[in-house]
Amino acid sequence: MKIRTLHPWDLSCKEAIEVQQRLSGRVRQSPLSKPVRTIAGADVSYARQSAEIYAAVLVFNFPDLVLTDQALALDTAKFPYVPGFLSFREAPVLTKAFKKIRRKPDVIIFDGQGIAHPRGMGLASHMGLILDCSTIGCAKTSLVGIHAPLPETRGSTVLLTDQGRVVGGVVRTRERIKPVFVSPGHAITLEESIRLVLSCCRGYKLPEPTRQAHMAVNRFRLDQHASGHPRPAS
Repeated sequence: MKIRTLHPWDLSCKEAIEVQQRLSGRVRQSPLSKPVRTIAGADVSYARQSAEIYAAVLVFNFPDLVLTDQALALDTAKFPYVPGFLSFREAPVLTKAFKKIRRKPDVIIFDGQGIAHPRGMGLASHMGLILDCSTIGCAKTSLVGIHAPLPETRGSTVLLTDQGRVVGGVVRTRERIKPVFVSPGHAITLEESIRLVLSCCRGYKLPEPTRQAHMAVNRFRLDQHASGHPRPAS
C-alpha cells in the first residue's frame, strides 16, 4: 500500500494537538463509493518493560471473511502513552505493516477511536488520511461522549454524542456482553461503520478482522521475544 507523509512523528504533545486540529478538517464522513469486497483489521501490541511495539494487519474477503493477506512489523515506540494521542505512538509501526500489504483493502477496522475523539482525530481517522482509505474505529472503551442506556440484545445500538454532536455508536455485538464503541474514521458513514462491524462479528465481542489481528500481533510479539528479538525486514 502507498503511504502518505502528512507530518513528522517526532513531535511534542503541543505540536501533536496542532497536527490533529489541522488534519481534522480533512476527515470526511461520506458514503462508501463502492461495495465492500475486502476488509482489514489492524492491531498493536506492546512489550512489557520495553519500548518495542508490534503491529499486525490482516486482510479478509467480505462477507466470507477468508484471510487473503497479512503483514507484521516491529518498531520502537518514540511517543509516550498519552490518552488522545494514540496515533502518534502506534501509527509509525502500523504504516510499516501496511506498506507490506499487496493491495489496499476497501475498509480497515482499527482497535481505537475514529472521530469520537477530543479533536475528532482518533487513530482510525488519522490512519484513514495516511492510507487514503475508508476506516472505522472500534474501541472497547469510550474516550468522549455520552449515550442513552443500551438494551442487552445483540445488535442494539444507541448514539454516542459529544457536546451535542453525534460522534459514534455504542453497539452490543453479543447479548449481555459489554458493548463496543464504533465511530467512523474516514470516508465512511456511521451507519455503514456500525453495519460492517456487526457483519464481521462471528460469535465474539470484537469483529473478526480486529480480533484475529489482536491474536496475530500477540503471537508475533511472543515469538520475537522467544527468539531473541530478531527484527523483520521493513
